[in-house]
Amino acid sequence: MSVLLWLLIALPLGVGALLGSAGTRVNRSAPALGTAAALATLGLAVASAVTRPRASAPLFAGMRAGLAVDGLSAVMVVTVAAITTAVLAFTAGEFSTKENRGRFFGLMLLFAGAMLVTVTATTLPVLLMAWEVMGATSWALIGHWWSRSEPVRSADVAFLTTRAADLGLYLAAGAALAGGIGSLRLDALPRTASPWLHVVTAGVVAAALGKSAQLPFSFWLSRAMRGPSPVSALLHSATMVVAGAYLLLRLHPLLTVTGWAGPFVAWAGAATALLLGVVAVAQRDLKQLLAASTSAQIGFMVLAAGTGGIAAGTTQLVAHAATKAGLFLAAGAWLTALGTKQLPALRGAARRYPLVGACFLIGALTLAGLPPLSLWASKDGVLAAARADNTGLYVVGLAAAAVSAVYSVKAAWYVTRPLPDEVEAGYDTEQPGTRHVSRAVAAPLCVLAMAAAVLGVLSLPGPAAWLKGLLAAPHEPAPAPWELGVSAAVALASAGLAWRWRARSRPVPVWHAVVRGARQWLYLERAAHVVVVRPLLGLARALAVFDDRVVDGAVRQIARCALAAARIAQRLDDGGVDAAVHAVAAGARNLGRLARRPQTGLLHQYYAQAAVGFAALTLIVLLVR
Repeated sequence: MSVLLWLLIALPLGVGALLGSAGTRVNRSAPALGTAAALATLGLAVASAVTRPRASAPLFAGMRAGLAVDGLSAVMVVTVAAITTAVLAFTAGEFSTKENRGRFFGLMLLFAGAMLVTVTATTLPVLLMAWEVMGATSWALIGHWWSRSEPVRSADVAFLTTRAADLGLYLAAGAALAGGIGSLRLDALPRTASPWLHVVTAGVVAAALGKSAQLPFSFWLSRAMRGPSPVSALLHSATMVVAGAYLLLRLHPLLTVTGWAGPFVAWAGAATALLLGVVAVAQRDLKQLLAASTSAQIGFMVLAAGTGGIAAGTTQLVAHAATKAGLFLAAGAWLTALGTKQLPALRGAARRYPLVGACFLIGALTLAGLPPLSLWASKDGVLAAARADNTGLYVVGLAAAAVSAVYSVKAAWYVTRPLPDEVEAGYDTEQPGTRHVSRAVAAPLCVLAMAAAVLGVLSLPGPAAWLKGLLAAPHEPAPAPWELGVSAAVALASAGLAWRWRARSRPVPVWHAVVRGARQWLYLERAAHVVVVRPLLGLARALAVFDDRVVDGAVRQIARCALAAARIAQRLDDGGVDAAVHAVAAGARNLGRLARRPQTGLLHQYYAQAAVGFAALTLIVLLVR
């Protein structure tokens, strides 16, 4: 069975590496090859979820690389593979043929493959490697249009922010080794000796909150919107951003054993769900609204991880993945066709492109948490776990659910307005529109919309009991009937007020205050960018200058000195050693010539020479004595 698991991760990584290396040489075949590889990966993911394979291999001295498909990772591998397949199928129909499609599809497969390794890793070294690959490929995908300055800067901000938080995993690994557990298995981390246990937990929490764009790291996610829409769809739904929430759900025992980490994570998630939801209300850019809503919705998953709602958090993750992927792909289709993603300019977009509009509306109503759609049911499970843990968390979570209805209905209101008198008014404000939506995008959009609508069945009593058994959480609290009624009433009331607010010529005073507060929060996020990111970028530039002028300068000077010493050595060798060798050789040749002259072959000459020699020796002996 381990072969199946190795194939599951090797297929997207291998095909992704080949396509990325080939680049423009496979422009025509890259969409078909990438989509086929994703579809094959989905088949392997389903087979792995059924058979639950495990694999292990030596990695370093005393450490092993462990991979396994258990209850939680079985759900995750199917979710990641399914969303990747839908996004790549959409991209094959929408992406421009002038782009480097080989590199793009290759990076998307590498991105998804790294996420598959992340969710199946059972040891911290393997998790770290996949975590790093995921961060590197996200940087390359966000900055895919590398010739434009804005996407590149946004990719740098996202990479720098998440990398700063990722250092927590390295801190956790070092503390785990210092804590004497003798293993870096994830399930062994709760056995770390104190005080190293708290260091491990703090590192894991910091890395997870940073990766999932939770407060105070949320600002990087809005900058990631500069990348292509398929990247946003995959990044926000089933990869990278949900990786932090997955890690917290996976390591809930570690949060529990410390005592402080569970409440801290729960309040961080609840605060993010509420405050980033308010930020989403204030947005006028559709992709920025969806980005802020991603942080807010993942806040519910983080809240579930902090309160022990593992099944509820997993249901929220799966339902949100389908919903958000569909919404981002619909927004990308409108951006391509109409040349804008500004909400006021998108009036009538759902009427002009009915299929895309219908799929977007299903996703928006699901995101609003309206019954009986999936996120209503999954949020109730999260709120039930929060109420069992702390009433204050329940109240904040319920308020965040109300805010999610407001920003979702706001987006739906704009795109469903009647077409303006001048149809082209407001279009092409960001890029030239094609006025065309490819037929190839219909299938992935419809599949994602259907999944967003029906995945709430996982919260029904029968499927919920099965999921809790799968995740080994049989005692997790279920929402009471009155809780279902309260959340439904709150969602419907908030949606109705939001629709009425948008329909009126002037805003309702209460929501006007909310929007003003959201704008102030946006200013705070920009201030955080100024206070955190800019100094770090300045430090990076200073270190780059130091590296260029000091380190590289020293290396160049050493190289110059070495070359000068080599030239001196060459002169000494040529003028001294070689000259001496030549002189000895010349002397030997001369002596040889002299030695051959007496050799005439005449016997009387040899006798005469011997007599002269004997006389010379006699004279020398007499003189010496």
